[in-house]
Amino acid sequence: MGKVDLTPSPATSSRPEGHLENVDPSSGAASMPRLGPLEWARWGWRQLTSMRTALLLLLLLALGAIPGSLVPQRTADPNGVTQYFTANPATAKILDTFQFFDVYTSVWFSAIYLLLFVSLIGCVIPRTRHHWRALSQPPPQTPSRLSRLPAYEKHDIAAGEGDATRSTLLIDAERLLKKLRYRVQRCDDPATSGTSSSIAAEKGYLRETGNLIFHMSLIGVLATILIGGSFQYTGQRVVVEGQTFVNTRSAYDSFKAGRLFSDGMLDPYSLTLNKFAVTYSQSGMKALGMVTDYNATVTTDQANRQTRSTIKVNDPLGVGGETVYLLGNGYAPQITVRNPKGVVVFNDTIPFLPQDANLTSLGVVKIPDGLSRQVGMIGFFYPTQTKQSTGLPASVYPDLLNPVLSLNVFTGDLGINSGAAKSVYVLDTSRMTPIAGRGTSEKALQLTPGERVPLPNGFGSVEMTGVKRFASFQVTHDPTQTWMLLFSLLIWGGLSAGLFVPRRRVWVRITDNGHGGWVVEYAGLARGDDPRLQSIIEALARQHRTASNIATIQEPK
Repeated sequence: MGKVDLTPSPATSSRPEGHLENVDPSSGAASMPRLGPLEWARWGWRQLTSMRTALLLLLLLALGAIPGSLVPQRTADPNGVTQYFTANPATAKILDTFQFFDVYTSVWFSAIYLLLFVSLIGCVIPRTRHHWRALSQPPPQTPSRLSRLPAYEKHDIAAGEGDATRSTLLIDAERLLKKLRYRVQRCDDPATSGTSSSIAAEKGYLRETGNLIFHMSLIGVLATILIGGSFQYTGQRVVVEGQTFVNTRSAYDSFKAGRLFSDGMLDPYSLTLNKFAVTYSQSGMKALGMVTDYNATVTTDQANRQTRSTIKVNDPLGVGGETVYLLGNGYAPQITVRNPKGVVVFNDTIPFLPQDANLTSLGVVKIPDGLSRQVGMIGFFYPTQTKQSTGLPASVYPDLLNPVLSLNVFTGDLGINSGAAKSVYVLDTSRMTPIAGRGTSEKALQLTPGERVPLPNGFGSVEMTGVKRFASFQVTHDPTQTWMLLFSLLIWGGLSAGLFVPRRRVWVRITDNGHGGWVVEYAGLARGDDPRLQSIIEALARQHRTASNIATIQEPK
């Protein structure tokens, strides 16, 4: 074989300039053009904004959220994170490297989130533009051969039968299709020399409208979470019976807020816990001691207007733009400490955190001043104390039937003068010496309500003057709730329309049969599978016959 002449001939000179750039002159083989940065950017944008990519990113987002359900999160459960690091230090270090304790604010989750946001916008905008153009266009012209369509009916109407004329048949068909909510257009075929007229109709654009609403609502949900989350805040506070909580940021035990939060967003009010009531089951061994009901009676004071309300677990309280939830409860012993001269140096109600279903509780008492040395106590509170077979105390019932407070006493440096934040529920004993309880010759101090016992080494005395209940409240402000509800309803409505609204096109053609009568053809075409299409066409033929006052339709032979 000779060499291929790649010089453009006169016959090919009309081809676009550069047509031969994709051919290797040495081999004559076609080669792909090189893509520049702009072409690669266009290719990447097309890939990112394809529906396939959007579905893949949506799947990745769902998979990425799984660790947030399996592993405790710093934003929601900081104590759980601390416990996980204590129990599994090696595994926790690896998980923390991949930000598994901060899943929803991690770099990789945010990347998936933002890419999905961009992908959905890139998918929806072209589809919306195309859908808008389709809505403004009339139904398509009648095909020349209706018999080839999947749903088809053909009938002969004899001359003079009923009120049938071509004009009345067309008017009745047009009126009927409009009644059935079709978009209708009359069509005349010039090739038939006026012997044939037809009507084109279609409906079901609500299906695509629903799909677009569904995807736009997904974008709305993502935007609501992205923007609204910046204004959210959540705080927890333990309140003892008789105490008042003022809604300021410094008054919370823990507080988490979005990036755009400011202290001025907190609604000015106070909340007083008047009484916390609990009802326990007292029938049956298995149900004995189980909570049947508990509620907190509170008084809120907002703009000098006091309101008395009740908060339950599934019945939160709305105050201003915030919602107050009841999370938990426990006991708060009232403890008084006196120096050797009998002067009260400490008097407070200390919440003890429940450790089991019978409300065996753990708490910490810190006395920084008033005694010769700083004193710390780790206490165990038993609402109904009993001795186990091992000799160790335990609570066998959550109500106050035999309340006992056991205190392990330490002296030394409480570490409160270092300037570092210290938890009121934790006592650092690394720089303290035990003087009563475990590790000493002195037994732990045992107190019942109203009982006073001396502190070791002549430090004074400690007394449990009473026991109160406390309630744990969570105060939240979520401006996204209304928008999330709106977009969720739109997602449901759009998805329903996209799944259940059929897209159909229907044609009715009326042709002279050459004997003074007419041949009426009905045909339908659906987008996708539509098992009811044939029955729709048959019903249309029957209704058309009735509307045109035709008693009998002759089936074609």
